[in-house]
This record gives sequence, C-alpha cells and structure tokens, in this order.
Amino acid sequence: MLDINLLRRDLPQVIARLESRKSPQPFLSMQSYQDLENERKTLQTQTEQFQAQRNALSKQIGQLKSQGQDASAIMQQVTELKDALESSAARLEVIQSELEALLALVPNLPDPSVPVGKDESANIELRRWSPSVDGREPAALGFTPKDHVELGEPLGLDFETGAKLAGSRFTVMKGPLARLHRALAQFMLDTQTQLHGYTECYTPYIVNAQTLKGTGQLPKFEEDLFAAKKGGQDGAEVNGEGASESLALYLIPTSEVTLTNFVRDCVLSESELPLKLTAHTPCFRSEAGAHGRDTRGMIRQHQFDKVEMVQIVHPDHSEDALHAMTRHAEAILQQLKLPYRVMALCTGDLGFGAAKTHDLEVWLPAQNTYREISSVSNCEAFQARRLQARFKNAQGKNEYVHTLNGSGLAVGRTLVAVLENYQQSDGSVLIPEVLLPYMGGLTQLHA
Repeated sequence: MLDINLLRRDLPQVIARLESRKSPQPFLSMQSYQDLENERKTLQTQTEQFQAQRNALSKQIGQLKSQGQDASAIMQQVTELKDALESSAARLEVIQSELEALLALVPNLPDPSVPVGKDESANIELRRWSPSVDGREPAALGFTPKDHVELGEPLGLDFETGAKLAGSRFTVMKGPLARLHRALAQFMLDTQTQLHGYTECYTPYIVNAQTLKGTGQLPKFEEDLFAAKKGGQDGAEVNGEGASESLALYLIPTSEVTLTNFVRDCVLSESELPLKLTAHTPCFRSEAGAHGRDTRGMIRQHQFDKVEMVQIVHPDHSEDALHAMTRHAEAILQQLKLPYRVMALCTGDLGFGAAKTHDLEVWLPAQNTYREISSVSNCEAFQARRLQARFKNAQGKNEYVHTLNGSGLAVGRTLVAVLENYQQSDGSVLIPEVLLPYMGGLTQLHA
C-alpha cells in the first residue's frame, strides 16, 4: 500500500509516477481520492473539536459540583456532544475504510531508477551468460532442436492424463522425468540454503484472505486465484456470494505469500534483519494460459512448482538485496550451464507490488529465444504497510521493513530448459552434471 502521507503531500507527483506504468485505465482517480480525503480532514477536525469541547465541559462540571452548584445544563450539553462525537467518529471510520479500499487497488510506485516504458519492449538487458566459448551467446546444438513437448512425451511427460485428472494446463510426469523434476527442486533448495544462507521453510499451501491481502494478491487479483470452499459452523459454504471473508481460503499462487506473511503484525529488532527465507511449494494460478499465450506444453500452467526466495531487510539495504537475490537465482542457471540473460523491467512491465524488478530469461533452443524463468522484485515498504511489518530502528522508533521476493527458480520451466538444452540428436536428454548426485546413477533420459 502506498504511503498515505506521500499522497497528502504531493498527489500530482504520485499520479504521474503511477501513470508511467502505462495502464489504459488510471490506477487512482484523483477526484475520488480528493473527495474522500477532504471529507476525512473535515471529519477529523470536527471530531477533535468535539473532543476538546467535551473535555472542557467535563472540567466545568467537576468544578461546579465541587462548589455545590447545579451542573445539569452543562451535563446535557456533554450528552449532546457525546452523540455528535460518536456520529462523527463513526463516519470518520467509514471514510477511512473507503480510503483504504481505494488504495488497496493501487499498485506500487516504480522506483525512480526504473526505465520508463509501456511494455516489455522497453525492458533493458543488463547482462547475459552462456557456458559457450564466448561466455555470452548460446552454442548451436548442431541439429534441428525439438521442443520440450516433443522431447518430453516419450520420456514421461503426460499432458493427456493431466487433463483427464484436472483439466487443461495440468501435467503428469512419470518415471525418471519425474525424478529429474524432483532433483531440480532439491538442488535449488540445497543451493539457496547451503550457499546463500536462506532458511528452508515448509508452509501451508492454503491461506486465508488476510494473508493474501498482506502481499497484494487481494483484492485486486481475486479472479486469478483458486478459491477453496470451506463449510461454516452452520454448514454453509463460505467463499461464495455473501460468504464470511474470515473463513474464505485460497490455494497459494506462490510461497512469497506465506513467507512474507511471517512478519505480519510484527515489530522486529534491527539485529534480526535481514531475514532470508526459502521454500519449495506448488503454486496455483487460474490465469495461466490466458489470452492464448503459451498454450503448448509446460510454460504456463495452472499448477507448477517453484523454489521461492524472500528477504525482509532494512530499508537502506533493499537495493543491495535485490542485486544479491538476482545473483542467487543466476547461480542456479550457471551451475546447470543454461544460457540466460538478465533484464531490468520497465515501468509498464512491473508487477503490482514491485517497485523494481529483474527478470532472468533462459535460452530455449526450439523457440530460438529467451523466456522468463525467474522474477526478482524489490517491493520496498509497499507490502510492509499492508502487513504492518516493522522493525525498531537505531533511534528506537518503529519503521517499515522492505520486502523482496524472487524465484530461485521455477522448477517446471527449468525442466523445460534442461530438456531443450541437453537434448541429443537421437531424442535422449543428458543429465546436467550438477544433478547427477540426485539421480541415483542415471546419466541420461531416453525412451
């Protein structure tokens, strides 16, 4: 959530920075905000005046009674003021709730260092890496590459059974291919915990609405979530129309949600920072494959696995943490010897909660292009305000932490990249050397 004081100080500047995100619709109606803010200020002033008057009259009552005089007339005024104060305070609470609801739909402000652009075409390449001789460009395979679907189906990649069990955008993996998928996740966890200092966590796959509000998925992206139905005490379903929000549950779209919420409603000591957390979980996203993009194979699924990295840091250190986390994701690709590039996202391509994002894009030979495999974002204090996640600074005052998250990596997409980059002309797939300890002696996948 945006800093309300920033809006009050310089609303036009906030609007201008939001407009750099290049949405066809404004994220924040200046008129709607100003109408609510003006009423809030009027009510707050009025409420404070009522309180001051009531306090003054109460003091007079005490003086009159101590002198044995009649205070009934002033007591009547206090009663009337009490009613007016309660009415004003109630309306103020409504206005503040409406302001919060309005701001809950507004994305984060892009960091001033983010390049301005309307879409991914304005993203800037920061660097690229390859195990090839020149260290930048992917080496040619020497034959016409197959895509991961053509390669994977003879090896145990089963889209038909996935669709039978759950519908489109679900996949079954069998045999050594399933083991390779598991090996990738285990390798990623071991790297992030043993080399990069993250604490491994196991978290719920189902969360309540408050948890999703804390990281920004609700209320803005409710249609993109898978809701789980839960019966209330009267046996009614509670996540449908008119449901009790406190009982509504959702499948997690990423373990960023659970890991970041560890610090919800917490005041940490400065010495506890940074917190570095990681988890391997399935992720569930109902928007996967929308608008006809990536309709073939495993690139965009309703269910996929991911090893997530989350850091909770001092505000002075979040820019450094962003670069460190990007390197932590790159380390996985380098050890797997998969060519990739790092992109700085422009304002028009940023996610809802991100102030600044680096994307890692892995090389897919069959597509002859780079595709996203990790997104590392600095959310600054945007999520922390929603979460009320704070730390006590050196001056003894509570200050919002900064939160960062990133994939380290998306397991399914990494499997796709391994299949395509390690394929052989006969359709078999070599196992990357770094994964051999996880594969029980298997060095190659073949039909």
